[in-house]
Amino acid sequence: MRLPSRPKRLPALAVAAVIPVTVLPASPPASAASVTAPPTGTAPAPAAAGVVVPGTALPGTVLPGTVLPGTVLPGTVLPGTVLPGTVLSGAVVPGAVLSGAVVPGAVLSGAVVPSATAGAEPEIPASPAGRQLRWLLGATNRAPLTENELREHFSAGYLSSLTVDGVNALLRAAKGLRLEKLTRITPSALAGTGKIGKREFVVQIGVDGDGNINLTGVTPPEAPAPAPPRTWKRLDARLGEVAPRTGFLAAGIDSRGRCDVAHAVAPDTVRPLGSIFKLYVLGAVAERIRDGRLSWNTRITIAPELKSLGEDGLTTRPDGTTTTVGEAAELMISISDNTATDLLVHTVGREAVEATVRRWSGHAGRNTPFLTTREAFLLKGARHPEQARDYLKLDTAGRRAYLRDTVAGQSLSDITLWDGPREIDRLEWFGSPRDVCRAYAGLLRFEDGRVGKIMSAGDAGLKLSRQKWPAVWAKGGSETGVLNLSYAARSARGKTYVVTVFASNPDAALDERAIAPELISLSRGGFALADE
Repeated sequence: MRLPSRPKRLPALAVAAVIPVTVLPASPPASAASVTAPPTGTAPAPAAAGVVVPGTALPGTVLPGTVLPGTVLPGTVLPGTVLPGTVLSGAVVPGAVLSGAVVPGAVLSGAVVPSATAGAEPEIPASPAGRQLRWLLGATNRAPLTENELREHFSAGYLSSLTVDGVNALLRAAKGLRLEKLTRITPSALAGTGKIGKREFVVQIGVDGDGNINLTGVTPPEAPAPAPPRTWKRLDARLGEVAPRTGFLAAGIDSRGRCDVAHAVAPDTVRPLGSIFKLYVLGAVAERIRDGRLSWNTRITIAPELKSLGEDGLTTRPDGTTTTVGEAAELMISISDNTATDLLVHTVGREAVEATVRRWSGHAGRNTPFLTTREAFLLKGARHPEQARDYLKLDTAGRRAYLRDTVAGQSLSDITLWDGPREIDRLEWFGSPRDVCRAYAGLLRFEDGRVGKIMSAGDAGLKLSRQKWPAVWAKGGSETGVLNLSYAARSARGKTYVVTVFASNPDAALDERAIAPELISLSRGGFALADE
């Protein structure tokens, strides 16, 4: 999920589709500080030195996958703070279905543009995001700019959260920025790489429905993951150093669709899942389609009362427009789109998702009622702690009534952003490493190539050899204090394995910049060791 008290970072409540906003000084020393600006409406988390927040899929940035926002208070400079686009829920990379069917190489969340010829500047599209990117690149060499000019280009809420002085500080820090190539293009967002002097950075920009900038950033590339462990003993030792609370499971899926555990650490201990819960939503959708009660082409309306927080995807579409079940499912997994997720929960019904959880999880009671991302944001961010306390003291029937009669009438504008872990052991989606394996096993049972296409949209930075592992599925989950990764992969020998790794700290934000590469490394090691 994502959310705090003043704009800081949107809790990874759903590994949300939000892009971080970080600008480095033009000529920073080795220990240069980063200036970070939070996306409007997202909840920042404490920007500890070198924090990385997983979330929206930005192939070609660092670890392909979903980027979750991580920010600091407007105008604040935190030494060493970096909020790069790390990834959890899939970059737009074509993949193969684990059941054996090969999925055409379609890009699910935006076209990927081939690298430009060396020395040539890439062509910026004539889209709302493209127009603002061209302006932004020029503005870095003209700062400071007047408030009137900034109001012509930034959304009112975003400019208010950053302040005019803050935006000018960001622009001055990025002086001399040159765009090298674009790696992701959608009408409302662009991502690519650029240089300031000889240093390379990831460049990102997003616009709202009116074409005004609501997020922008320049971040250093993510550090590569360390070498994977070669023994289970070494894996366990490294896992124990990641966070105060961890979990791990590597298992093969047997001929009956069961998890045959090769190695595990706390496999049945319940922890917050973050956006990994979206596997259950996809399962409920696929079940309805299998039973003929729904179709991937069924059109659903984007109603304002169903919108959640996020800076891309369906959140930015006009109220009253429509999408398909298939597109919503793709966005839910590929960029962890919160609004897409909530639309699907509404379409199949909360009870249908709860039924899927009961079949695939040993801890269904912890997820009843099954929250939408909008509800979770409101419970954590509106009238906190009173509202959270009022909700948590109720029984299941009382909680359902509270969601219907109280939370449903609230606006996202009622949310006050927060920093630091908030209620991660009480208001979240919950499960154990074994539960996650069962969810993957459940999805593998569907004889529907669309499920495989959706789940193979990206590998969340895993980067296994495609010769040895021709098919990979991935979904990550995070919020402040939580960072989880989960994968399923089929080996060239035809054996399917699931690896999931959990890390959380209820008392402090995780240093995700350091932890994310390590969790990826441990996951790679898990696949190699399980397949020996």
